[in-house]
Amino acid sequence: MTPFRIRELNSTDAEALLAFEIHNREWFESQIDPRDPAFYSRTGVTDHIESYLADFAEGAWHPFVIEDSSGRIVGRANLKSIHSPHGCAEVGYRIDQRVCGQGLATQALKHLIEAARVRWELTQLVAYVYESNVGSRKVLERCGFVPEALSGSEEIEDGGRFVLSI
Repeated sequence: MTPFRIRELNSTDAEALLAFEIHNREWFESQIDPRDPAFYSRTGVTDHIESYLADFAEGAWHPFVIEDSSGRIVGRANLKSIHSPHGCAEVGYRIDQRVCGQGLATQALKHLIEAARVRWELTQLVAYVYESNVGSRKVLERCGFVPEALSGSEEIEDGGRFVLSI
């Protein structure tokens, strides 16, 4: 198995992150909602990173990138909508299609769970996934997330909610 490293997103990641996102655009858009086309430019990704880092500084997000042994970005993982007073956050991750099936999504999700528990002292994580995204559903279940009914305000077309109590 190829060694991978998970680290916090930083402002110097724009070029590598853009390459990752462009290479996987079609794959991601088959699994999740598409990004605005303006995102797929150096300026778009730089603005995206600046926004995530500002939210990180405010304690609302915790963005990570996943690198292979050569330092190439092969995935992303985020704690988002962190709500420390309620002890909860949402998880999200995306893995390069070329490295799927190597346990990287599971490794990334376990990293998010540990960061949520240790750094943020959270007690609950939530994930939303489309019914057709079988791989992501399996990863969530493997990491202890359980399906939960959506409330009227959370409903997403053809999707489900998974919850983990930490």
